[in-house]
Amino acid sequence: MKFNSTFLIILAFVQFSFSQNVDVPHEIKDHIKARIDEGFNPSVALAYIDGENVIYFNYGDTEVENGKRVDENTVYEIGSISKVFTTIILADEVLKGNMNLSDPISKYLPKTVTVPQRNGKQITLKDLATHTSSLPRMSDNFEPADYSNPFADYSADLLYEFLSSYDLLRDIGTQYEYSNLGMGLLGHILELHTGETYEDLVKTRITNPLGMKSTGIVLTEAMKAKLALGHSEQLEIVNNWDLNVLAGAGAIRSTTSDMVKFLKANTSTNDTSLDKAMKLSHQIAFSDESESFNIALGWHFANSNTIIWHNGGTGGYRAFTGFLNDFSKGVVVLTNSVSTVDAIGMKLLDAPLPLELPKKSEFPDEIEVSAAVLENYIGVYQLAPTFSLTITRKENQLFLQATNQPQFEIFPSAEHQFFLKVVEASITFSTNDTGEINGLTLHQGGQNLPGHKVE
Repeated sequence: MKFNSTFLIILAFVQFSFSQNVDVPHEIKDHIKARIDEGFNPSVALAYIDGENVIYFNYGDTEVENGKRVDENTVYEIGSISKVFTTIILADEVLKGNMNLSDPISKYLPKTVTVPQRNGKQITLKDLATHTSSLPRMSDNFEPADYSNPFADYSADLLYEFLSSYDLLRDIGTQYEYSNLGMGLLGHILELHTGETYEDLVKTRITNPLGMKSTGIVLTEAMKAKLALGHSEQLEIVNNWDLNVLAGAGAIRSTTSDMVKFLKANTSTNDTSLDKAMKLSHQIAFSDESESFNIALGWHFANSNTIIWHNGGTGGYRAFTGFLNDFSKGVVVLTNSVSTVDAIGMKLLDAPLPLELPKKSEFPDEIEVSAAVLENYIGVYQLAPTFSLTITRKENQLFLQATNQPQFEIFPSAEHQFFLKVVEASITFSTNDTGEINGLTLHQGGQNLPGHKVE
């Protein structure tokens, strides 16, 4: 998508700096401007901390059509960066003697919940905070009523139902597997333990002490007035996300100016309980030497452990924040589309990464298929002994769900052929001699994986 020159005049950027001697490198500025000018992102808001200097660089609008220019007070969803807020609250509880990282999570959940175990070991708070619980990325009973706001109706009852029925596929604490479910569960446990809502915990433990007045979960009227609307890859406006029981995995909204306060708190040293909790959250809590991998409580490491970072993404936003382990630099990058900004943040933190424009996905043309025809594809297709694809229908839309993964929409492009938009993958259904659907083939990553219909 190209914008004409008249529109580019409107898309001015604003730069703020507390020092004339430090600036965002021209390479970064040019890359950001190219992303907006060539239609990958409606806006990018960046804050760069170099020593005592803070520089804001903003380019683009809150929406493609009739938007306002973004600045350091524009509100974005920060998605999974919320996870480090969750682990900082956990660290605070640990340092206050109210919880232990080694505590089994069953200690904090209702007795009616049967928490999965394996080989005599129980899932601990530390396992949740380091993504080593052996819980999947998302539960298999995640079936949103509204895919434009998919977590809104995922309740505590559904979470408990999943936990009570799930069999762990590997030993606890032995392998990293990123889990929105696990970190959302940790946030819920903190609610149960303290008797406070997750949002209240974020406010009382982190945002209020730091003066982060435009950071929270529920959008205030002031935040709504400064909200950058989320956009899809095609730069169509999408809904904001509400995470309900899994708020600890990604429900927070914020601004670059507020996130500077958060970063400065993480990279300064004082005698407050918050500072101590933040420093505990930075310490390596799990290592996998075979993969040269380390993770702290929520925080990830990069560039030989010199960078401490986390990113985030929701249906219409991407975010990145991180800092050097010597606390000399920090960065936050927010955007209101699904084109990632991680490389921008990493580059500013001295990681040797190239800056490349995203590649736009190209999808086949969709065709219309009646609900009666779609009904023929419904079923369970086994691709391996422990891996199946389940196809379901809701009105005129088919959904695909892989084992231990969330559901995704699939779209018809030809007879018996469907494609996904969330990843580059497609499905071809096969028939028997009588024309009945008896199998499918998953086309992804250059592979063609056949599966036969078992239900």
